[in-house]
Amino acid sequence: MMNKNHSNGLADLALNGLGLSEANTADITISEQALAQLGDGKVAYVKAVRSDDIGTLFPNAPAIAPGLELFVLLSANGTPLVITDSADAAKVNAWNNDLETLSLH
Repeated sequence: MMNKNHSNGLADLALNGLGLSEANTADITISEQALAQLGDGKVAYVKAVRSDDIGTLFPNAPAIAPGLELFVLLSANGTPLVITDSADAAKVNAWNNDLETLSLH
């Protein structure tokens, strides 16, 4: 789920780019590929993960102690960018790379 404070701006940007407004979007279907590319290079997501799951997201990551709460910064298309021990550090990394951050719950 996207943080509502940020999602309205992204939604407005996407709708305007498609020549649409909220009033005429009830029946729009968008492919998974198009959705993944919608915020590519502009938006990143911060997601809390357990260290036990890091190998799935980062197959080449070194071994990490199990049971830790970590945070992953993901690109708009789901590509993992950064792993860190705090949400704030993930957000700072995004901001340093000119990416707007959204939170996944």
